[in-house]
Amino acid sequence: MNETEGVAARPGRKRKRKRKRRPALYVSLGALGLGVIAFGTYAVRVMLPRATGYAAKIGCSAAFVSGRAPEQILAEELASVSFVGVEFDASAQRVEASVLGLARQEARRRRDAGCTLSTSAGATQTEAWAAERRPVRAPLDPGPQPPWPLGDGDDPRPDPPGLDRAALNTALDRAFAEPDPEASRRTRAVLVAHDGRLVAERYAEGFDADTALPGWSMAKSVTNALFGLLVARGELELDAPAPVPEWREDPDDPRAAITSSQLLRMSSGLAFDEQYGPFGAGSDMLFVDESCAALAIDQPLIAEPGTRYAYSSGTANIVARIIRDRFDDPSAQLAFFARELFEPLGIRSAVLELDPSGTFVGSSFALMSARDWARLGQLYLDDGVFDGRRILPEGWVAYSRTPAPAAPRGEYGALFQTNLGAAEDPDDRRLPSVPTDAFEMVGYEGQSVLIVPSRRAVIVRLGLTRAPASWNTDAFAAQVLASLPGTP
Repeated sequence: MNETEGVAARPGRKRKRKRKRRPALYVSLGALGLGVIAFGTYAVRVMLPRATGYAAKIGCSAAFVSGRAPEQILAEELASVSFVGVEFDASAQRVEASVLGLARQEARRRRDAGCTLSTSAGATQTEAWAAERRPVRAPLDPGPQPPWPLGDGDDPRPDPPGLDRAALNTALDRAFAEPDPEASRRTRAVLVAHDGRLVAERYAEGFDADTALPGWSMAKSVTNALFGLLVARGELELDAPAPVPEWREDPDDPRAAITSSQLLRMSSGLAFDEQYGPFGAGSDMLFVDESCAALAIDQPLIAEPGTRYAYSSGTANIVARIIRDRFDDPSAQLAFFARELFEPLGIRSAVLELDPSGTFVGSSFALMSARDWARLGQLYLDDGVFDGRRILPEGWVAYSRTPAPAAPRGEYGALFQTNLGAAEDPDDRRLPSVPTDAFEMVGYEGQSVLIVPSRRAVIVRLGLTRAPASWNTDAFAAQVLASLPGTP
């Protein structure tokens, strides 16, 4: 009896303990389920469009601007989003991307405007002006051409005295070498100009002097040039409040005091999270939003304008929107860029890509051949003058390469990176092996146009370097500069 009661009592006690735990278990499972649903919703509505927008836009530009084959693009440019399904339509010059049919995004080539994402609101606008716009480039003269930078003809002259050809070739060999198979450099183009002469040029297999390659954030320096052209025409002022209508709707909005110069120098005081990828709002700016400037324009002030330096691609896109607002439509904007900047420099490969609203994505989307990137660098080396003609206003280059007062290491000017170093320690600078007067266009994945006035040098490097540690601009530039004529 006692034994039977004892045996019967134990299961009863166990069932009682289980009943006490079930409510907590159900709550935990319910919370987990809600969390899974919430994350899934976030992924489909926010994260996946960032990935598919990236795949569509970058795939389109690589295929229909740079001329890359789809299989190459999938293996290299789009390797980081291999989970995205990508379809290339060569006849329509269109790329569509989705994840199992979800978050579908499309980008199309629009001739001189490159590739633009199609959004429900923006597609109609871009199609309207694309169908009617006039050509933005004059026809190429079919006759013999002079050597770079005035043309692309052969240069029969011997090497300049003092050039160490063997050392220069060694520097280029190292630039294209792949010492670490786990961290590829993928250098695609290198060009070196000294005193206005092209002294070295090399391309990876599949690329050549006609290949337009992305500059990523080097587009910011193109934006600098375009703003300078409008300053020269008296249409924009550096030290006046930036003409951003959204900041003037409320008379008490402190952002209305931000000047254009503070935007160019990334010292606006605006909040901006320079983060990309699936969790970065910066990806929305480039690959989801209709307007590339809207995200940054909506940010609050977190510091007094002019007192805090903070690198911000959003700021560059505000500047690009200000430029766009000077024109009646994107067609007039593109024609102005070609007529006033690119054609005088002999730049024929430049493609400035627009957002769906028709604004140049001035933070990130400019493509040119290595020779044309070098031509733009040569313009800045020669103080805004090209072939005897002043293109940029007098003093503009000096302003652009002067570090912003708020930049603690003298590392940033006006949409150019600089190399002055900290006031208390000039050796504490971005490129310690390069002269302090150097300034640079810099872009994601190792893009660089380095301008060194004291050495009369322009050094271009373009590539697809995903592992930052595998490419060292400072070391490469030091090797190149040591091979050039003049005192290192």
